Amino acid sequence: MLPLNIEVKLGGNFSCVKLSSLWQGRRHSYLFGSSPNLRDDFREGFKTFASRKSERKQRKDREVPQITLLTENIGGAGSEEAPASTEVSSGTTSGVQVEVASRTAVLQACILTSAGLLLFSVLIRQVSHLAYSNGLPIHDATEVKFEFETWHIGLVLLLVVLISSSRYILLKAWPDFAESSEAANQQVLGSLEPLDLPVVAVLPGISEELLFRGGLMPLFGLDWKSALATGAIFGILHLNGGRKYSYAIWATIVGFAYGLATVASSSLVIPMVSHSLNNLIGGFFWYLNSNSISKKKLK
Repeated sequence: MLPLNIEVKLGGNFSCVKLSSLWQGRRHSYLFGSSPNLRDDFREGFKTFASRKSERKQRKDREVPQITLLTENIGGAGSEEAPASTEVSSGTTSGVQVEVASRTAVLQACILTSAGLLLFSVLIRQVSHLAYSNGLPIHDATEVKFEFETWHIGLVLLLVVLISSSRYILLKAWPDFAESSEAANQQVLGSLEPLDLPVVAVLPGISEELLFRGGLMPLFGLDWKSALATGAIFGILHLNGGRKYSYAIWATIVGFAYGLATVASSSLVIPMVSHSLNNLIGGFFWYLNSNSISKKKLK
């Protein structure tokens, strides 16, 4: 509600009239008297006000909201900047708001989370081994070992080519998946330097596979059912950071593929190396694409 003492500009000889005068017992004819000049002045002032308001509205309607596709790298080593806000393009005039964490925050979270997953995985493997050794009806998670044979190279290459190429095709053909993937990459990789990519690619690849394929999956048995179950859990846990169900479905399929490779080889080296390489390839190409778009925008 407007204040009572606001001044309304009318134009003509009466440049302004205080509305508070209406509350001080003044006669209503003070504003709208019988004088034709007063009525004409008020009419002209109202028309001027209405025309200016219409022009402002037209200018506002013509404005097109700008969408920031990518942000520049934020901060350097040891920086403590607050998260920066950006928007992820979805192919329309609207975007998804994403908080980009600082470089220090991302690296710290990656290292601490990976360390926690590694410790939890080792605990699961040791407890299951002790329980199995004492005759309890439980599978021994240490049956999946850190072995590597020559034919495993072909299996690793197959997983890397299959998963990376499938992801590239989905990014082009599935807009919802592309938006979720961009939101996740923007949030994690948006403030990193190129030399940081191996850290955020390899550490999660090793720790996540040790937990899911080296700790949880063997507890259900080494078969396709346990691979599918742990793959589904792996996918559900990816529902965060702006990612949608399409991304969770993709993570479930990828986890299932890593699980099948683990069942076939009984080795944790295969999923660890494959997961790390796929992370590195995805992050590297995203970084190149983001820099390419940034350079085009600067031109």
